Amino acid sequence: MARTALAALVTLALVIVSHAAPSSQAARSIPLVVSPAWVAERLGTAELVLLHVGDKAEYEAAHIPGAQFIAVADVTVERDGLTNELPPVEKLQAAFEKVGVRDDSLIVVYVGRDTITPAGRILMTLDYLGLGDRTALLDGGLPAWRAEGHPFTSVATTPASGKFTPHPRPEIIADLAFVRANLNAASVTILDARAPEFYSGESDNSGRIPRPGHIPGAGSVFYATLLESPQYPKLKDEATLRKLFADAGADPGDLVVTYCHTGQQASLLYFVARHLGYNVRLYDGSFQEWSANKDLPVEKRTRR
Repeated sequence: MARTALAALVTLALVIVSHAAPSSQAARSIPLVVSPAWVAERLGTAELVLLHVGDKAEYEAAHIPGAQFIAVADVTVERDGLTNELPPVEKLQAAFEKVGVRDDSLIVVYVGRDTITPAGRILMTLDYLGLGDRTALLDGGLPAWRAEGHPFTSVATTPASGKFTPHPRPEIIADLAFVRANLNAASVTILDARAPEFYSGESDNSGRIPRPGHIPGAGSVFYATLLESPQYPKLKDEATLRKLFADAGADPGDLVVTYCHTGQQASLLYFVARHLGYNVRLYDGSFQEWSANKDLPVEKRTRR
């Protein structure tokens, strides 16, 4: 009798778990990269929050119905002479709640035209706030959306103010001390997202970078090489992306640290590294901070 009762309890528990699991898994199942068709199927649902990144005038001319405009300036600050730095969590929370983000939101970030790196910065920031498992990039942005014949509008709507609980993840941000301490670490790969002429030191970025070159030992993955075309914000296929990372020295299981001029281009590289399954951190101070410190080495020779 006792065994029968125990078996019944176990069966009941399994039934409860089997019914609860799908909804719990669904909350975590948003892909990191979604197609226009994926978004179209969910357009108008209460959970979907669309964030249009780019030029405000372009947003006002055409955007996905219900999308809200957000700018990199809304989620960055200048600190200690460094631009594009993460502000306090409270500022970030207010910025995303203003555009309707809630704890149950499925957030899709897209760009209005061809400049994809601002979307990378928004995606990284949402991951920093603990919303990365509920956030995706619309592959191809508004150009792909329109090319597939989906609706767009010039009418802006004001969303109900959202409310969510941030769960900050400071571990995804690398500071100068971490990068310096791991220059020669076998399991850490530092990747530079800037154009080749900045990586090599041939250009000084119009004088903004005190010492041209790159962090010693860093590999080069120019962010534009992640795209099918520099004029089209669609990511290359996964196999090609993996090869780009492997050719730059990133082995499976490595901790990847991305950087650029000020942390925006590197945010896209951060996102793609996540997409490929790497453990990844963003060096937010990036080369603007590293090159300004004369006690730190700068390398000009080309690597990979």
